[in-house]
Amino acid sequence: MVFELVCCGGVAALGILSVFYLFTVYNGLVEIRNNTEKAWHNIDVVLKQRSDLIPNLVDTVKGYMKHERSTLEQITRLRAEIMAYESPAKKAKASEALTEALKSVFAVAENYPRLKASDNFMELQKQLSAMENQIADRREFYNHSVLLLNTRINTFPDMIVAKPLGFREKEYFTASGEEKKAVEVEFG
Repeated sequence: MVFELVCCGGVAALGILSVFYLFTVYNGLVEIRNNTEKAWHNIDVVLKQRSDLIPNLVDTVKGYMKHERSTLEQITRLRAEIMAYESPAKKAKASEALTEALKSVFAVAENYPRLKASDNFMELQKQLSAMENQIADRREFYNHSVLLLNTRINTFPDMIVAKPLGFREKEYFTASGEEKKAVEVEFG
């Protein structure tokens, strides 16, 4: 009788500990997932801010750079794509292409001394460069959050709880080799 009581108590304690463990793992996964989503939204904010500067840049340079119309159209198209995409991988690819197109505009601006001397152009160039730095900083934080989440989801014993409860791996917001190069900005 005593043995049965001890066994029942042990099973009950084990059950309580298991439930406590499940709640702890679940809450930890939710916290990491929420931090990852917050980090992604922080990147999205800067991408939106950068996109908001693009029309001003296009308006500023189009009067000077009549022969660069295709580049300006590409910048406008890429701006729209970035805001339309939801996937980090697609946004990263479009963001990389936009960064390259902006580098091209800034490089070509060297051939237009009046444009280069424009205070508005110089301010936009400075703001866009600052945005690129913010995107890089936020990308690093987001990717670290993704690493933490993906590691927890794929390691034992958390994977026992994570997969059945719908936790899925997140995509990294990665830069290719070209985008990893620093944006060079000259201020005349």
